[in-house]
Amino acid sequence: MYLQDAPFSRPAVLTCRRRHEGTMTTMTTVRVPDRFKVPKVLWLWLERLGLTPIAVLRQGRLPTALYDGDRTAVTTAQYFALWRSIAELRPQPDLGLRLARELELSQLPPATLASFHARDYRDALGRLARFKQLCSPEEMRLREAGGECIVEVEWIRAVEPTPPPLVDATLALILELGRRGTQTALKPVRVELVRRRGAKRVHEDFFGCAVNFGAAHDTLVLRRSDLARPFVTYNPELLEMLQPSLVRALSGQQADGAVREKGKWTLRRLLADDRPDMQAVARELGVSRRTLQRRIAEEGATFRQLLAEARQELARTYLREPSIEISQLAHLVGYEDPSSFYRAFRSWEGTTPARWRSREDQASAGA
Repeated sequence: MYLQDAPFSRPAVLTCRRRHEGTMTTMTTVRVPDRFKVPKVLWLWLERLGLTPIAVLRQGRLPTALYDGDRTAVTTAQYFALWRSIAELRPQPDLGLRLARELELSQLPPATLASFHARDYRDALGRLARFKQLCSPEEMRLREAGGECIVEVEWIRAVEPTPPPLVDATLALILELGRRGTQTALKPVRVELVRRRGAKRVHEDFFGCAVNFGAAHDTLVLRRSDLARPFVTYNPELLEMLQPSLVRALSGQQADGAVREKGKWTLRRLLADDRPDMQAVARELGVSRRTLQRRIAEEGATFRQLLAEARQELARTYLREPSIEISQLAHLVGYEDPSSFYRAFRSWEGTTPARWRSREDQASAGA
C-alpha cells in the first residue's frame, strides 16, 4: 500500500498511466519486486488491536524469524497470510475500514504523504497511482468515464484472492485520502466487492454509498466532479522536496547501485527455502548471470563472499531469536552438513554459535 525501500527481487513489470485530456496515456514502465517491506503503519495498528507481530506470524504459520521490525520484508503470499491471520485473531466486520479511519497522518510514508499534499483530489490520485508501484506488486488503475472515476487496485503477483480486510483497507484509504485532503465527507457513487457476501450495512455506513457484493472486480467508483475539489492540505514546498527522490526511484536510477547489498539481501531471503546459486540471485534481481557477476566484481567482491556474508548475517539474526534451536541453524543458513556450518561460524566469529548466543544474551541483560 505504501512506498518502501526494499531492494528489487524478481521483477514484475507495471505500466504507469496518467489522465491526459480525458484519456489515459502510458507514462513509464517500472519493475516491481515480489518482496517488499511491510508498512510500519500495520505493525502500529496491530498494537491497537492488542496483537503482537509474533502472534500474527504464528497464526499464519509463518516463521517468526521473518519479523525484523520496520525492515520486515515479505512476498505477496506472505502478506496475504498476515492479513488472514489478523482477520482470524480479530474477526471484526469493519477490520480493514478501521485501519483507514484510525490512521494518523504522521505515520504516512513519502509516497502517500506526497498525495496528501497534492493540489486536488485528481492530482492526489494520480500521484498515488504513479508511486504505488514502488511499494509493492500492486497496480492502481484510474479511469474516468461520464460522471464517474473508476478506481481498481490489483495485486499482480497474487495467485489467490486478496483477503477481504486488505481490500477494504485499500479502498477505504483511497477514499480517506480525499476526505482528509478536501476536509469534506465525500461519498462515492458505489463500491463493488468481489466477495460474495459481507457486512453490507457496516460498509455502507463507512463509504456512504451503495456497496454491492459478488462483483467481477473490487472497485471504488468516485464522482468525477469530486476530483476537482482542492486540497486544503496542499503544500507545494513539501512536494518540491519529495518529488525528486520519488521520481528518481520510479525511473530506476537507484536500481543500478549497491549490487553487493542487494545480492546479500536476496540471498538471505532465499536461503531459508533453497540453496541459491548465482543464477537464482540474478533471476531474482532481474538481471543476467553475467551482468550480476560483472557488477559484483566492480564493487570489489565475489559471489562466494556475498554468500558467506549473507549466511553470517542470517546466522546472527537467528541466534538472537530464542525460539530457534542451534541445531536448526545449519539448515536455515544453507548448509546440509552441520559440521561445515560450525567450522564456517568459528571462522566468522572466532567462537561457537552457543557461546556467541550466550555472549549476546549477557550483553542484552546488562544493557
